Amino acid sequence: MMCAATLGELQSEAEVFLIEKNDALGKKVMITGGGRCNITTGLADIKTVLSKYPRGAKFLTSAIHRFSPAMVYEWFENHGLPLKCENDSRVFPQSNKGKDVVQLFESIFARHGVKVLLDYSVEAIEHRPLEFVIHFKDQPALAVDAVVIAVGGRAYGKTGSVGDGYALAKSLGHSITPLAPSLNSFVTKETWPKSVAGLSFVKAALTVENNKKYAHTGPILFTHQGLTGPAVFALSSLVAFENYNEKQPLKLSVDLFPDVSLEDLEKDLFKSIREIPKKSFQYALCQYIPLKLVEIVCAEIKISPLKKNGDINKKELADVVKFLKHLPLHIIGRGAGEEFVTAGGVELSEVNQRTMESKICPGLYLAGEILNIDGFTGGFNLQAAWATGYLAAESIAGSL
Repeated sequence: MMCAATLGELQSEAEVFLIEKNDALGKKVMITGGGRCNITTGLADIKTVLSKYPRGAKFLTSAIHRFSPAMVYEWFENHGLPLKCENDSRVFPQSNKGKDVVQLFESIFARHGVKVLLDYSVEAIEHRPLEFVIHFKDQPALAVDAVVIAVGGRAYGKTGSVGDGYALAKSLGHSITPLAPSLNSFVTKETWPKSVAGLSFVKAALTVENNKKYAHTGPILFTHQGLTGPAVFALSSLVAFENYNEKQPLKLSVDLFPDVSLEDLEKDLFKSIREIPKKSFQYALCQYIPLKLVEIVCAEIKISPLKKNGDINKKELADVVKFLKHLPLHIIGRGAGEEFVTAGGVELSEVNQRTMESKICPGLYLAGEILNIDGFTGGFNLQAAWATGYLAAESIAGSL
C-alpha cells in the first residue's frame, strides 16, 4: 500500500496496479496493535531503531534513513491522519482505529488513479525480456514493466499471508532462508503460571541458554499457559530458530528484580524479617511480590508461608532469593503473539538495499516481511514495511 501510494503521487502518468487477493485491503494492518494499528515507533535515534531488528538491521539502514519513523509519522499526519505517541514509544492513530490507516491509503489510490484489483489471486509471474506477465486465477493476464512483491510472510494466514510470495520470488530466481514464527508468547512446562495469570511485572530480565545465550529485559505478564508481554515477544524473536517442545524444552530464567543484585536483595529481605520476627514469612515476602506469587514461591521452595520470620534459616532465605532472581521455567511451545511475524525470507544479499530491486531479476522489487527482516514488537515491523515500500516506489519512479 505504501509503495502504490508513493508511486501514485510521484508518477501520476504511470499506470499503477495494486493486486490484492482478499476482498478488501489492509486486513493485517487493521488487526495489528490490537486493532489500533501500531504504525511506527516514537524512537528518534536511527541506531537505536535499527537495534530492534534481530535480523536485517544492516540491510534496512538505507531504507530507515530515507524514510525514518519521524518521517513516517509526518507522512501520515500530512496525509490527514492525526497520530499520537504513547508512553512506551508506540505510535497509533489518535482515533485508535486501524481501519483509518487503510482508508487513508484508499483515498490516495482514488485521488491518483491507482487501480486496486481486489479478489485477484496471482498464480505465477513470468519474466520476459522487456516485461513481466502476471498470471491470475480466473482473470486475464497482466503485462507490466516492473513488479513489487510485498505480500508479507506466512503469519496470520487468515488475512491472506500464507507464504505464497516465497514461491513467486523463488520462481524468479531468488533463494529463501529458513523460516520460523516470531513475536509469540511462551507455553511453559510448569502449570503454576495459570494460578497467577494476569500478574505482570514492569521490568524483568529473561535469559535462555541453549546453544548460545539469549537475553532481554522488559515487561512480562503471566498467562494461563505461561508467559507473554513485550520482553517475551522480543526473546521469542531471538530464539525463533531454536527447536523446542515438550521433549526438548528451552530453559528460561526470569529475574524479577533485575536492578537489584542477589546479595543486596538477600540483605534487604533478611533485614525485613528481622524487624518483624513474629510475623509470618508470607507477610514479609508480600512486601516484594504479590501474595499469589508468594504462595507459588513457598510451594516451590517447600517452605510454609505461615512460618514465623524468626524461624526462617539462612538457607531458606537464600533459596527464596535465588528463586526470585533465577525463577526457573521450561518453554515447550509457542503461543499466540501480539504482532506475529515470520522470521526469515528472501535472502538479503540478492536485493539492492538502496533500491529494493532484485540483483537477480532486474525490474523486480521486494519489500516488507517477505524479506529476511523482522523486528521486535512496538511498531518496528510496520516501520520496515513502510520504509522498504517507500524506497521501492522512489526507485521505480526514478527509473521510469
